[in-house]
Amino acid sequence: MEKHRCGWCVGDELYESYHDLEWGVPVRDEQMLFEFLVLETFQAGLSWITILRKRENFRNAFDNFDYNKIATYNEPKIQELLQNAGIVRNKLKVRATVSNAQAFLVVQQEFGSFSKYIWGFVNSTPVKNSLLHYKDAPAKTELSDILSKDLKKRGFKFVGSTVVYALMQATGMVNDHEVNCFRYDEV
Repeated sequence: MEKHRCGWCVGDELYESYHDLEWGVPVRDEQMLFEFLVLETFQAGLSWITILRKRENFRNAFDNFDYNKIATYNEPKIQELLQNAGIVRNKLKVRATVSNAQAFLVVQQEFGSFSKYIWGFVNSTPVKNSLLHYKDAPAKTELSDILSKDLKKRGFKFVGSTVVYALMQATGMVNDHEVNCFRYDEV
């Protein structure tokens, strides 16, 4: 018998694999959190599958999402990224990635880790929603509004409430798997 998955991923092998293995799994690893932050900011205004298909290109272009290296990117490196056809070549988003890496380091210094900071918004425990259908998931919530505002105050860019809510879903801060999805209770 076929496993029931959230409707948004059905029919695309890459999407299904991402859904089955990663989406909604609590992430506390610093580098993975930064990777999702980068990917979600690039996703703003685009479909997630577009970003997912370019994920390896992003990983290669951005030094495996090493925020320490990215924080030091200079203008020639930024120009090199803007010529890279394998990623989304949005000048504002590329520059935001560099400034977000710098802000990420500041948050790490202040809180001991970015994970401790961001997970503090949910008291270190995932919010478990009860969605019957993925289309019932909100695009943003009061909590994502609060987190978005705090990230912006700390100098992060492209972190509107919708992007932040997608980040919260991807990193398991929020469990928005459909209740009849096989991953709902697993994550």
